[in-house]
Amino acid sequence: MVKQAGVLMHISSLPSKYGIGTLGKEAYDFVDFLDKSSIGIWQILPLNVTSYGDSPYQSPSNFGLNYYFIDLPTLVKKGLLKTGEIKYIDWEDTESRVNYEKIFNNRIKVLKIAFTRFNRNNLKFIKFINDNPQLRDFALFMTLKEINSLRPWNKWEEKYLKYSAELEEEVIKGNEDTYLFYLWTQFEFLNEYKALKRYANSKGVSIMGDLPIYVAYDSVEVWKYPELFELDDEHNPKRVAGCPPDCFSADGQLWGNPLYRWDYHKSTSYAWWNKRIDYALGLYDLLRIDHFRGFSGYFAIPYGDKTARNGKWVKGPGFDLFKDKLNYPIIAEDLGMVDPPFIRLMKKTKYPGMKIVTQGFDGYDKKNIWRPSNYTYNFFSYTATHDSPTTRQYLDDLDENQKKIFLDVAEEEAKKLHVQFSREFDNRELTDLIVQLNMASKARVAMMPMQDLLAIGKEGRMNYPSTLSTLNWSFRITKEQFDNSKEQLGYLLSRYVKIYGRNK
Repeated sequence: MVKQAGVLMHISSLPSKYGIGTLGKEAYDFVDFLDKSSIGIWQILPLNVTSYGDSPYQSPSNFGLNYYFIDLPTLVKKGLLKTGEIKYIDWEDTESRVNYEKIFNNRIKVLKIAFTRFNRNNLKFIKFINDNPQLRDFALFMTLKEINSLRPWNKWEEKYLKYSAELEEEVIKGNEDTYLFYLWTQFEFLNEYKALKRYANSKGVSIMGDLPIYVAYDSVEVWKYPELFELDDEHNPKRVAGCPPDCFSADGQLWGNPLYRWDYHKSTSYAWWNKRIDYALGLYDLLRIDHFRGFSGYFAIPYGDKTARNGKWVKGPGFDLFKDKLNYPIIAEDLGMVDPPFIRLMKKTKYPGMKIVTQGFDGYDKKNIWRPSNYTYNFFSYTATHDSPTTRQYLDDLDENQKKIFLDVAEEEAKKLHVQFSREFDNRELTDLIVQLNMASKARVAMMPMQDLLAIGKEGRMNYPSTLSTLNWSFRITKEQFDNSKEQLGYLLSRYVKIYGRNK
């Protein structure tokens, strides 16, 4: 059975002089690093445009792609920008964090300058517009946001609150420059992204993308296609998404996304979902679907509640949605609370699930399914995810008793998997041990966030779920970190790939 290794590194976290990672040279350098390291999969987070909270899981459009990732030096090479127009802008406070406020205030301004020099009569651009109705929706929605001072759609002027074909025609006719600008951002993004993906594929590196299960309330989908969602006559949500209370959160998680009208989706043979998944697989070689548990049963919280305490589990569409997608390259995010119907769904689809290595070291149960020596093949095993502490942070936070348990279990696991171990390892070395245990497991793909490969601590955490913070989604590696580590790290990874039989 073929086994592979992959690295999780979002585009935004790449090094850049311009405040946020892009699809430019540094992305190609990262592909070269993966290639030399014998790594076959590059996992990224959703490419959607971000909005309030900067989360790629809360986007104003399921289909609209993040124009922050358009590479400014590439636009200079194309003659659409001048070096001086980007060189003297204050993009960041530090190379290790995205300052989304500065990106928000400056990026669109610079991109609009570039668009003034773009030939909008370009035949490829015209064809692109005609071929992508979902991106025309995105451009219309963003145009209306500009008209309404970027407010959420439910705070717009009365005349804009409900979609009509007449309104769409009026808005486009009166705001053609803005409308075409947002279409151009998608045209430019996709040209740059597809070139990068072709390069990665030519090096034997597959791109693994991510599909959020829900869309934001402030999105073109909710505004234009309210029939897809559980909304009342005023287009307010009836119930919203989240997770129930557990040992980590007494109030549960209140995500706030509107829930789907699964009866309607079933009546259309899941046409919108089919389009959504097919579009994503047109972008990526592999697709992780977020919160896959929600298709078996989802947690519904009354709209207006301040916590998730009053939520109820409701039956989802289950296998019916996926019965004609069994051969799709889908990875199911199956973490969290599971029950028999969800276990049956996973068995019927046969999609690979996920494992988190560090969850296997909290006790002495030799049958713990999270221990890497107990993994079976059909999993993508992770040292950490974008929603969890980094592995180094996990180790740094262990108290004395927890550290003893960890070392005892790690010693057992190392023996079983033939990995060198010493109780004298420091936390930097133990981080590498966990990487090796992951690579040595039977899991189909061993995944490691770049932060874990660099043994970065709490400053490397990507997201704290259900919180709003400038720390969320803002982590970046610096050019110095990458340049100083890529040779030695590449050597170690390629060595692990060879030892543990994980080939591209």
